[in-house]
Amino acid sequence: MGAEDLENYESDLELQLYREYKTVVGLFNYVVETERRFYLANQVEVATRSNEGEVYFELSLTDAWVWDVYRQGRFVKSVKVLTFKDVNIEELNREELEIPKEGLGS
Repeated sequence: MGAEDLENYESDLELQLYREYKTVVGLFNYVVETERRFYLANQVEVATRSNEGEVYFELSLTDAWVWDVYRQGRFVKSVKVLTFKDVNIEELNREELEIPKEGLGS
Protein backbone atom coordinates (compact mmCIF):
# COMPACT_ATOMS: atom_id res chain seq x y z
CA MET A 1 0.00 0.00 0.00
CA GLY A 2 1.49 3.32 -1.07
CA ALA A 3 1.34 6.63 0.77
CA GLU A 4 -1.48 7.88 -1.45
CA ASP A 5 -3.50 4.70 -0.87
CA LEU A 6 -3.04 5.06 2.88
CA GLU A 7 -4.10 8.70 2.76
CA ASN A 8 -7.22 7.79 0.73
CA TYR A 9 -8.02 4.97 3.17
CA GLU A 10 -7.78 7.32 6.17
CA SER A 11 -9.88 9.96 4.37
CA ASP A 12 -12.56 7.34 3.69
CA LEU A 13 -12.54 6.30 7.38
CA GLU A 14 -12.95 9.92 8.48
CA LEU A 15 -15.81 10.45 6.04
CA GLN A 16 -17.56 7.31 7.30
CA LEU A 17 -17.10 8.50 10.89
CA TYR A 18 -18.53 11.93 10.05
CA ARG A 19 -21.56 10.31 8.42
CA GLU A 20 -22.07 8.11 11.47
CA TYR A 21 -21.85 11.20 13.69
CA LYS A 22 -24.54 12.97 11.65
CA THR A 23 -26.74 9.89 11.96
CA VAL A 24 -26.40 9.46 15.74
CA VAL A 25 -26.03 13.03 17.07
CA GLY A 26 -29.80 13.37 17.52
CA LEU A 27 -29.77 10.50 20.03
CA PHE A 28 -27.67 12.42 22.56
CA ASN A 29 -28.04 15.36 24.93
CA TYR A 30 -24.44 16.56 25.26
CA VAL A 31 -21.28 17.13 23.25
CA VAL A 32 -18.10 16.70 25.30
CA GLU A 33 -14.72 17.79 23.99
CA THR A 34 -11.43 17.07 25.73
CA GLU A 35 -7.89 17.59 24.46
CA ARG A 36 -7.78 14.00 23.18
CA ARG A 37 -11.32 12.98 22.26
CA PHE A 38 -14.79 14.10 21.25
CA TYR A 39 -17.85 12.41 22.78
CA LEU A 40 -21.60 12.48 22.55
CA ALA A 41 -23.40 11.50 25.77
CA ASN A 42 -26.80 11.50 27.42
CA GLN A 43 -25.51 12.19 30.92
CA VAL A 44 -22.32 13.99 31.98
CA GLU A 45 -20.86 14.46 35.44
CA VAL A 46 -17.68 16.47 36.02
CA ALA A 47 -15.56 16.44 39.16
CA THR A 48 -12.54 18.67 39.68
CA ARG A 49 -9.73 16.80 41.42
CA SER A 50 -6.25 17.67 42.58
CA ASN A 51 -3.24 15.57 43.44
CA GLU A 52 0.02 17.08 44.70
CA GLY A 53 -0.89 20.48 43.28
CA GLU A 54 -1.99 19.15 39.88
CA VAL A 55 -5.60 19.90 38.99
CA TYR A 56 -7.46 17.55 36.68
CA PHE A 57 -11.03 16.74 35.72
CA GLU A 58 -12.79 13.42 36.05
CA LEU A 59 -15.71 13.02 33.67
CA SER A 60 -18.31 10.29 33.94
CA LEU A 61 -20.31 9.82 30.74
CA THR A 62 -23.35 7.60 30.40
CA ASP A 63 -24.73 6.27 27.11
CA ALA A 64 -21.88 7.69 25.07
CA TRP A 65 -20.53 7.66 21.52
CA VAL A 66 -16.79 8.14 20.99
CA TRP A 67 -15.36 10.00 17.98
CA ASP A 68 -12.44 7.71 17.16
CA VAL A 69 -11.81 6.61 13.59
CA TYR A 70 -9.92 3.48 14.67
CA ARG A 71 -12.36 2.31 17.34
CA GLN A 72 -14.80 -0.34 16.15
CA GLY A 73 -17.22 -0.14 19.11
CA ARG A 74 -17.98 3.56 19.40
CA PHE A 75 -21.11 3.17 21.55
CA VAL A 76 -20.34 2.68 25.24
CA LYS A 77 -22.68 2.31 28.22
CA SER A 78 -20.43 4.31 30.54
CA VAL A 79 -16.96 5.78 30.41
CA LYS A 80 -14.69 7.67 32.80
CA VAL A 81 -12.31 10.21 31.30
CA LEU A 82 -9.43 11.94 33.07
CA THR A 83 -8.13 15.13 31.54
CA PHE A 84 -5.64 17.76 32.66
CA LYS A 85 -6.86 20.45 30.29
CA ASP A 86 -10.10 22.33 29.96
CA VAL A 87 -13.24 20.43 29.12
CA ASN A 88 -15.92 21.81 26.83
CA ILE A 89 -19.44 20.50 27.49
CA GLU A 90 -22.38 21.72 25.46
CA GLU A 91 -26.00 20.75 25.74
CA LEU A 92 -27.38 19.98 22.31
CA ASN A 93 -30.35 21.95 21.03
CA ARG A 94 -32.53 19.35 19.32
CA GLU A 95 -34.28 21.98 17.20
CA GLU A 96 -30.97 22.92 15.59
CA LEU A 97 -30.38 19.29 14.62
CA GLU A 98 -33.64 18.91 12.69
CA ILE A 99 -33.82 19.64 8.99
CA PRO A 100 -36.56 22.24 8.36
CA LYS A 101 -39.44 20.83 6.32
CA GLU A 102 -39.56 23.94 4.13
CA GLY A 103 -35.91 23.30 3.22
CA LEU A 104 -36.72 19.96 1.57
CA GLY A 105 -37.45 19.83 -2.14
CA SER A 106 -40.68 18.31 -3.46
